[in-house]
This record gives sequence, structure tokens and C-alpha cells, in this order.
Amino acid sequence: MIRGGRSYVSTSPAFSNDAKRLLVCTGSTVSIFSTLTGLQVASLDGHTALVTSVIVVPASSPGSRILCYCWTSSLDGTICYWDFSVPEMIKKIDVHLPIFSMVIPTLLKTPADSERSSDLYAYISAQNINKSERPKPLIGQLRKFNLTKSFIGGITLKETQRPEIITVCPSGRFFGILSKNKLIIWKVPDKESDQAILKKIVLHHTKKFSVLAFHPSQRLVAAGDVTGRILIWRGFGNKTFGKPMKYDEDNPGVRGDDDAESCSTWHWHPTDINVISFSSDGAYLYSGGTEGVLVVWQLDTGKKKFLPRIGSPLLYFVDSPDPTLASISCADNQILLLKMPYLGIMKSISGIKLPFYAPEAFKVMCAGYAFDRAGVVALRTEDFHIQIYSLLNDREISEVVVCERNHQPADEITVVVTLVTLSQDGSVMSTVEVRLPEEDIGGLTCLKFWTSTSQNNQFELSTVIYEPHRDSHVSSVAFRPNRPMAVTTSESCDFKLWVCNDGTHRKNELKPSSGWVCYAVGSYKRRPLTAAAFSGDGSVLAVAADTAITLWDPDRNELVGVLGNTLGPIKALSFIGQSEYIVAASGGPKSQLSVWNMSQFTISWSYMLQVEAVASDQNSSTFAVLALLPKSVIQSKETTFVGRDGIILLFDVKQPQPVASWSVTKAEGGGLAFVEANQLEDDISPGTRKHGLLAFINGQHEYVLFDPFNDQELVEHSVLVRKSPAAEETVYAGYASLYGELPEFDWKKNQKAASEVVIMPSERPWETIFSGSSHTLPPLTKLCGAFLEALLQKRPAAVEKS
Repeated sequence: MIRGGRSYVSTSPAFSNDAKRLLVCTGSTVSIFSTLTGLQVASLDGHTALVTSVIVVPASSPGSRILCYCWTSSLDGTICYWDFSVPEMIKKIDVHLPIFSMVIPTLLKTPADSERSSDLYAYISAQNINKSERPKPLIGQLRKFNLTKSFIGGITLKETQRPEIITVCPSGRFFGILSKNKLIIWKVPDKESDQAILKKIVLHHTKKFSVLAFHPSQRLVAAGDVTGRILIWRGFGNKTFGKPMKYDEDNPGVRGDDDAESCSTWHWHPTDINVISFSSDGAYLYSGGTEGVLVVWQLDTGKKKFLPRIGSPLLYFVDSPDPTLASISCADNQILLLKMPYLGIMKSISGIKLPFYAPEAFKVMCAGYAFDRAGVVALRTEDFHIQIYSLLNDREISEVVVCERNHQPADEITVVVTLVTLSQDGSVMSTVEVRLPEEDIGGLTCLKFWTSTSQNNQFELSTVIYEPHRDSHVSSVAFRPNRPMAVTTSESCDFKLWVCNDGTHRKNELKPSSGWVCYAVGSYKRRPLTAAAFSGDGSVLAVAADTAITLWDPDRNELVGVLGNTLGPIKALSFIGQSEYIVAASGGPKSQLSVWNMSQFTISWSYMLQVEAVASDQNSSTFAVLALLPKSVIQSKETTFVGRDGIILLFDVKQPQPVASWSVTKAEGGGLAFVEANQLEDDISPGTRKHGLLAFINGQHEYVLFDPFNDQELVEHSVLVRKSPAAEETVYAGYASLYGELPEFDWKKNQKAASEVVIMPSERPWETIFSGSSHTLPPLTKLCGAFLEALLQKRPAAVEKS
């Protein structure tokens, strides 16, 4: 069994001491990526629940041996100590409490800061699993834990309504948490012990805090709030923590009796702030939020520079031991590796993107997944892109931009990508996008065909067809196996067959310049057409006409036969391998799964099921369905379905009884497909497999691939990790480490190229007026005049002769 699709951004990652590795919490494991190639090289497996923190043990001095040890915490209530160079687990400690956050300040201290204790202590934010009789129980606890003796202290530092994230000072002297509009800071004792008393201060604000950060060397703390403001307290805790200083009479910006010299406020972000971090030298402050822009503040002057158009809200910013490298974690499950201090994006580590939530009016017609036989899935993302993802390798292959549009979180949705479909060999893709009307004016449906020009699934746009079915939306798209043909259906009561106009290529091997044209049009009794599918050999086309199934000859566009009616409108059709059966899934109040015999034109058997997805194995007579469980079953006390909302059923087409079944979670919005497993170097089952693996992807884009025909207990297999060649991990020094390698300079070639360049003024200046970063553009009042002037044709003024 292969699992994938886990989040890379559930918590902050950590760099190794040599900055060549990035440790990323991915579900119940820690994935280790190379920062030079962006590829996964190893993983740490040992936890059974979500890993909530990873802490790399720093090297004691710059000249010491590079350490490859780290601590991890998890919701399974354990803390693990690892050697991630091997990788292997050295120690595992059971805390018996779900851990949401953990810091180890002692690791960050140097001998000059304080006297090191013989024991190692961690501060954990855990959930109190004991029930409380209070009306509003405080389930969050901040506690001290002795890692050396595996002993949790009896004193609870703080109780909160829910477990909070702990932030530690880079020097290890302070740590703090946020509690609504309060910032609580503790000072770590100079000498740690089980009974050591920690002093604390509280800083107040009028708005709710969202994130905080400590300065690496000064007694300075910054926090961001939900309104986009950044507050910076200087000299915090001088009275409480034993370092008295002369304050001004009014302590500018400090509220009430808060222990701080001063408090200043910066404001650029329009909404809540998710990222606050100081640079390693303390000269700059980094901030970011939902607008997808990283802002770099010069701490002394307040001047700003930006890294705009990241395309997704920012979650974490992490500096590395190498001053030329940093990382940004984005909400779209992507980690960007930055070249510092120039903010250039070097590499990206992309997980599977989060699901796209369509408006209520388009949920019925939206299909979120498209699979090919090689284990590649195409799925829609929130920024109008299509992500091409390998399920076998748990890695992004490419990304297709369906609609050019900058990330603007506050804007209303104006475009919806409703359908994405792949051909069986993955060489052709189709997308359908709908532009929503404004005040019932200006709606548009667009059908696009994309062709893959390489083995890396890099798609290029081939054909754009506006309003393929007049004013009606496209309800389904299906590709014909082994032929460059596709069918589209609509509720305007017609279907259309599309063929590529380049007939010199075999199968689906198309040129990038080839176009798709309408080959034939069909309809049946003016009924709305809701679904379509081709048979395995492509000789028969099945089209769902509301509740009836019509069979067509796609070459002559002739009606061959009509099967009986189902109880509700059909939303999915699928031929069962090379057999004479076809399965239909209908929706509505009377949802039904029905199997039809095409030779006898009769129904074989049916179930009353609310089907979410159907998949059939092309090499056998079996198929699988993903069905939603009724609410009565979910709310019952049946232990089999506790916490589950869906079920996968495996059928043999000739038997109404399921061959096997699996209960699943997050089934709504999920998908199913049979994929080939011959691309795996180490097959899951010994011997030659005559059937494929079954892929299930849930509504949150987490997926699993398993052998549905294996009667033995399924054994989970990690995704195959291929280490990058050593040649790709070249270590640069000096000028190259900061700016990269200089390109080879050919004086004669550059001189010839320069002589051939002719600089001409642009004949279309309006195309570049609005280009540039959104936050640096001049106001609309200034742009409007220049824009209108560019549209007018200039003529010489006529001078009247006297």
C-alpha cells in the first residue's frame, strides 16, 4: 500500500546544520529533501499520528563536526530522537499526551549564556485528555518535560482554551505563546532543573494576535495581529527579568503597566499576518500573510522591499545556517527555497495542491480529478491551474495555467474550471472553464484541448473553442481509446464528437500545432445529456440521456441501441473492461448504482447507493465504486464506521455481492481509478500482476494505492526515494555561493547579436501600462489618463494660415 498527498506545510520545516537538507513534517513522517535538487532523499518513520514539530540539534561551534540529529514530537503523545543521516531512531519517549508544539531552549544556549544542566528539558504544548467539569474546560496545557529522565514536571506553566504554538528565542533565553490579545513570555532559567521557577511577563494589545518572533540578539519581540499590523516591543522584561533600565516617563506605545521600554507599530498588510521572522543577523524583519507577498523590513529605518506574486498565502519563513538560503511555506502545499538576500526563487518542493471549492451553483457539474493508466492524476487548484501529479512517486510533474490571473484573496470568484479530463495514455488533456456573468451579463463557456509534447507531461495549448454547446455548460468530456477523438455532452440536449485535424499521426501522438474540430453532432429525443464513455476498444460510445443510456457508433455517428431507464438522472458511465456490461451511477433523491447487459439490453442488478466515483479495470471484469454512507449509518454506534463517511466496494460484474469493501474518511469529493503498477521497481506483490492497483483520493487530496485483490494483510510501502547524483550537489564557494556561476562570455557572438538588435518604440503601449507588482503601481486616477491617451490616434495639428 502506498500513501501520499500529505501536507508539507502543517508545521514549520527545519534546515540541517550544513543547509543541504530540509526536514519537512508530512503527516506521521518527516520527509528529508535536498535543498540543491528539491528531491526527497530519505524519511523518518516512527510516529503513528501527525508530526507537529522537528528540531535539529545545532552544532556546538562553527568548526565542529556537522551534527545530523533531531527531535520530533507528535499527536500520538511521543517524542523521538533521530540520527537523520542514516536515518534511524535512537530514542522514543512516551508523554501520554497529544503534543501540538515543542521547543528545547537548552539546545540553543551556548556555554557563555548560562551554565548547562546535566539534563535536557523541553517545553511542550499538549492537550489535557482528562475531562473537566468546568463550563468551558481549558484543554491546552504548557508543561515542562525532562527528556533525559523521561519525566514531565508537576507544575503547569499555563492553561489555555486550546493548545497554543510555542515560539522560542534563537538564543534560547525566552519563549512565548499567544493568547487572544495577550503575548505571554517566559524567561528560561540560567540553570535548568525540575523545580526551577520561570518568570513571565504579559504584553497587551487591542486586537487578536496571530504570530510572534524574537530578535536573535536584542531583547526585542515582534508580533502580528489579524488586522495586518506589526507591533515591536523593545526592552521587554527589563524590570521582571532582572535587568533594570531607565524608562521614559510615558514608555511610548506601551499599554498600561506592560514591562517594555517602547512599542512601535508598522502597517502594510491588509489582512491578518501569518509570517513574522527576524534575519539571522537581526537587521531585517520578514512578514507575510494572505495576500501572498513577502515583505522585508529594515529594522532601523522601517524601509521595505518585496517579493510579490507568490500566488498563495504565506505560512512560515525559515532562515538556514547558510545566510544565502531560506525557505517559505505556502498555503498551497508548496515550499519555496530562496536565494538570499536577493529573494530569488531557486527551487520549489511541491506537494499535491489543496482542493478547489467551487460555488454552490457549479458543484454538480464539477469533476475534480482525471487519471491516466500510468498513475498520473490531473486536478484543479484554486489559482485556475491544473496540477499534473504522479501518484506512484508522490511528486508534482508539471502545472498547467488554464486562466492567467494574479492571486487576489479578497476578490470574488469570476472563473471556474469545471472539468478536467485525460486520455488513457496521458498525452491529451481537455479543460472546461466557465466565466461567471456579472449582473446576468457576459457569461462564457470555454473548451480547451492540451497536448503533451514530452515524456514529462508538459502540456501546451492546442485548441480553444468558445461556447462549444451554444449557451449551455459542458456536462462531461470523454476521450476515445487509441484514437484522437473526444466527445462532449451538455444539458442543451446534444453531444459533439471532436477529432484532431492532423490525421497523419498514430493514436494520440499529436503535434503541438494540431487543432481539434467538430466531427459530428447527435441528440436523443431532446433530452439533456449528462455523461458519456467509450468502450475499451473505442468501438461503442455510450451517452446518458437523462435516465436512459444510448449506444452509438462513433465512426458513423449512428444510434445502435437504447438501454432502459434508471431511477434518477445519470451522472457517470463506465464500461467494464472488455465485457458486455456497462455500469451507471445516477443521482437525485433516488440515487442508484446499476449494471446493464448491452447484448440483452436489460439490467443485471442494482443497488440504492449515493455513488461518488466509479472505476473499472480494463483487464478484467471487476469494477469499484466509492459511495457515501447514509447519515443513519454514520450516526449509529456501529464500530466499523466510527469516524468514516464513505465506503469502497469492489464488484465482479457477474455477481451483485461485493468481492471486498473498505470504509474510508473524507469520501465526499473523492475519486477512484485503476492504475498500472509496472512502473514501480519494487512491486508490491511478487510475480506478474494481471490487474492494476486501485487508487483512492479523498476530498482533501490525500490518497492511497493498494492491491484490491490481495487477500493477505496490506503492507504499507513508502514512496520510492531516488537519491540525486553527487554531481548535482556541487558545493559553491566565494562569489559563486552568493551570485551563482558566471555565464560563459563569447565577445564575438555578443557583439554580433548587439549589432542586429533594433530598438523600436512599442506600437501597443497599453499592454505594458498595467504590468508590474500590484503594490508598486500608481493610483488608478493616474493610470486612466495614460491608458486612454494610448488608445487615441495622434495626428499633427492643422495650422491655419493668416
